[in-house]
Amino acid sequence: MHLGELGQVFVKTSKEMEEELITIRRHLHKYPELSFQEYETSHFIEKKLNEFGIPNERVGETGIKACIKGEKEGASSFTVALRADIDALPIKEETELSFSSVNEGVMHACGHDGHTTILLGAAHLLYQNRNHFSGNVVCIFQPGEEADGAATEMIRLGVLENPKVDMMVALHLWPYLPFGTVGIRSGSMTASCDDFTITVKGKSGHSARPHEGVDAISISMRIMQAIEHLVLKMNNPLDPVVVHIGKITGGSARNIIAEKVVFEGTARALTIENRQKIKKEIKRISNDVARTYHAEVEITYMDGNAPVLNDTEVTSLVGNASRDLWGEDKVVELSDPSLGADDFGEFSLVVPSTYFRLGINKSNGSMYGLHHPKFTFDDTLLSIGAATFAYTAVKAIKQSSEGY
Repeated sequence: MHLGELGQVFVKTSKEMEEELITIRRHLHKYPELSFQEYETSHFIEKKLNEFGIPNERVGETGIKACIKGEKEGASSFTVALRADIDALPIKEETELSFSSVNEGVMHACGHDGHTTILLGAAHLLYQNRNHFSGNVVCIFQPGEEADGAATEMIRLGVLENPKVDMMVALHLWPYLPFGTVGIRSGSMTASCDDFTITVKGKSGHSARPHEGVDAISISMRIMQAIEHLVLKMNNPLDPVVVHIGKITGGSARNIIAEKVVFEGTARALTIENRQKIKKEIKRISNDVARTYHAEVEITYMDGNAPVLNDTEVTSLVGNASRDLWGEDKVVELSDPSLGADDFGEFSLVVPSTYFRLGINKSNGSMYGLHHPKFTFDDTLLSIGAATFAYTAVKAIKQSSEGY
């Protein structure tokens, strides 16, 4: 069976699996779990993999790795990894679906139930047809994407080893593309996301005698203004960054000079260089301003997710695979990245990778966006995602033997 025929088998079989995929997705949606608490979700994934006959193992407490070894003659060691995130969000669902969340205040409002189902479907397709390809496909079910550190921890635990992963692909459902379209982009796809807390320590006093105090509120305002200047005037506007202050705490009374102010924010960038620059400059600015006005400052900077950096060749592969299956008009070259974040960026730093969008918009207009309490999507998309994932993997293995 040549590659094109196998692709059509994937399309046909995934459509035949559609009812089962919908059942899986609705179960996952009904029983969502927060980051690093996905115990029942992991158990359910293991159960389905075992039913399919696919070998699998735990990675950490709730992560799962399933490896499908191709059995076609002419052994290849080339290994493709496919990743899906499995966690939900602390959001009270308002969809009124028949399969709405039964876990109060927890909801799959970002499509991870769809991602998990799609990867289970792809794993089934690949395992059923393992005699038609060589190499390996590793299916990674990752916990904790909505928190920090999960991808990094899975890498540390060796999820990309034994077999060593050569290429990696992930997807995300996307309300801003037409239903069934595949959105691709080389280079920066999503931004880094780091958090910081800055504590300004001054000296308390009475507002009638300002010269006797050191006003932490006034000094904090100057620091924030200087950070705003960093974004607006010290950064190339064609390579955007975002620094947002979202929480400020300080002061005790209207006529008292504040002794301490704490403010918290987030910083986002599309390149490693700008990510490092923002971190360095926020620290420098805060220290310089505080020193100028005789205050002290403490800075806690928490590195979060790296930007998702899509490899050009892997991105082209996904685009070509999607054209093979669905036609030219179903592949969209995305002109702009997103300043949202995804910890798939950590994988993209160590393995040639791409992260694509799978359109879910059927209305030709607006629909509820990600993280909205009324977010949902048409289940029939699942078979499209499963076939796309599976075919991309085998196409990559074939091309590895021919050279990109």
